[in-house]
Amino acid sequence: MNRRVAYLNARLLDPASGLDQAGGLLTEGTRIVDFGPRLFSDGIPEGVEVHDLAGRCLAPGLVDMRVSVGEPGEEHKETILTASRSAAAGGVTAVACLPNSDPPIDDVSGVEFIARRAREVKLVKIFSQAAVTKGLGGHELAELGLLAEAGAVAFTDGTKAVADAQVMRRALSYARTFGLLIVQHPEEPALAAGGMMNSGEIATRLGLAGIPAAAEVIMIERDLRLVELTGSRYHVAHVSTGEAVDVIRRAKRRGLPVTCDTAPAYFTLTELDVGDYRTFAKLSPPLRGEMDRRAVIEGLADGTIDAIVSDHAPHDQDSKRVPFAQAASGIVGLETLLPLTLSLVHRGQISLMAALAALTVRPAEILGLGSRSPGRLVVGGPADLMVFDPELPWRIDVDQFRSKSKNSPFDKLPVSGRTLRTVVDGRTVFHLEA
Repeated sequence: MNRRVAYLNARLLDPASGLDQAGGLLTEGTRIVDFGPRLFSDGIPEGVEVHDLAGRCLAPGLVDMRVSVGEPGEEHKETILTASRSAAAGGVTAVACLPNSDPPIDDVSGVEFIARRAREVKLVKIFSQAAVTKGLGGHELAELGLLAEAGAVAFTDGTKAVADAQVMRRALSYARTFGLLIVQHPEEPALAAGGMMNSGEIATRLGLAGIPAAAEVIMIERDLRLVELTGSRYHVAHVSTGEAVDVIRRAKRRGLPVTCDTAPAYFTLTELDVGDYRTFAKLSPPLRGEMDRRAVIEGLADGTIDAIVSDHAPHDQDSKRVPFAQAASGIVGLETLLPLTLSLVHRGQISLMAALAALTVRPAEILGLGSRSPGRLVVGGPADLMVFDPELPWRIDVDQFRSKSKNSPFDKLPVSGRTLRTVVDGRTVFHLEA
């Protein structure tokens, strides 16, 4: 017999439908049975497990479309188990992992391995993004059709750009035939070669080679020409510059099938946060200037930027506590995704519903997960839920992270808004103890 769970006195939030009402929600087994403002007005059925949310928010679980899980090959940095625990603690119920493992996810066995390990861990849902090119080498296309049949939800070379225009054209053409999504890391490799942070005065003062904003926008502009040529769906990952936001905005106005995302670091931090060679602020693409940060926020506010991702890139201390030039790029982000995004809401820069849409239904739609109904409240849909208090103050503490790695520049930052409970297929996979 399927267990039934009732959530009472909740603020129901569903960005897909615009629902924002006080009410209740009932799950049975893995599914949502019903929800609404008058659901339990005639009383609670017998034999139901009850959670009184006392006015806290109940929303779809977050869908994070850019996560590195470490496994296989870099289990010392992260595993599917620790990444799943970290995701659950952040209110994330579904993640799409990148193919930049060792070996890369560029064949059917890699996609099947991720699916099998996710079933064994049985915490959050993990979908695979597979490589565009074999070995992430940028030259020979992977078997995109077979990988899609095996369950890959998108195709990307992860933290590497598909730099060869002819290879990208072929990938987009093939993807167009089968309705697949190509995701690009937007960085022109020749311009970015040897760069360690944003090009400009700060980099000069620190004596570090810079990566110009042009490296991002040039790659996007080239790819948009190829999108016009092929008609394929194309997604730009972790947009960091104002110029890129402008280019994508114009492309959308022309009706091109382009979407994009950004990560909290790019609307929260700037190149100034590199400070005195803080390797925890070394990212790819790098942190940009203040005007770029503001442009990213404007892109979120007007809908140019579709989704917000954690860009979770775990690294051990040996990869970060080294001279800046030798340090790995990237930060962990699953457990800080919600509060950092809510900072935009608290400052009045975007609405709560817009923030949740960028974290739930929009990434699910971009990845083509609509048939599985993640990122939305739907009767009969999966009971993938997040309970959170948007006003709860707390201080980020990397020592409390469930992730195996602690490489975050947000340690000790005071924030407001926290996940209290995460539910996947009706099972509580995270509960913050009072």
